Amino acid sequence: MRRGLATVHGPLQHVRTLADSMPPVVAMGFAFGRCDGQTLEMHAPLALNVNDKGSAFGGSMTSLMTFSAWSLVMVELELAGIRADVFVADSQVRYRAPVYGDLHARAELAPGQAWASFLDTLKQSGRASIHMQAQVVLAEGAAAATLAARYVAIANG
Repeated sequence: MRRGLATVHGPLQHVRTLADSMPPVVAMGFAFGRCDGQTLEMHAPLALNVNDKGSAFGGSMTSLMTFSAWSLVMVELELAGIRADVFVADSQVRYRAPVYGDLHARAELAPGQAWASFLDTLKQSGRASIHMQAQVVLAEGAAAATLAARYVAIANG
C-alpha cells in the first residue's frame, strides 16, 4: 500500500531542508510540488534557467530531473527509517522539445522496480541500487525531456 501526501509531508520536509543547503539547487530556484509516495513533482522558473535562445537550458532540465528522482529516493528512505547517502550512478537524458516557460518535472520508479526490494537489499547489504525515471513536461503534458537513471544508496547509520 502506498502512502498519501499527508504521510510523506515530514520526510519531504527533511529533503527540502537538504535542498536548501545545496547552492546549485537554490540558485536554479527548484521548488517542490506534489509528492504522493509514488511520484514527486518539482518546478523551477524559466528566468533562472534560460539559455541564449530564450528557452530552458538543457543542463537545468537535466538537473531538475536528476534532483527530483534523487528526492523521491530520499523520501522513500525517510519513510522506511533508513539513513543512507544517495548518489546518481548513471543516467541517460533525451531532449525532445524546447521549453519556453517554467520547468515542471515529475519523477517516479522505472518500470519493473519496487521499493520493497530496494529497501530489503539496502538493509541486508548496506548498499542497493534502484532505477528511476523523470521527465520535464510541457504545459500540454508532452515530455520535453526524459531521464532514465540508476541511483545507489549506501547505508550510513
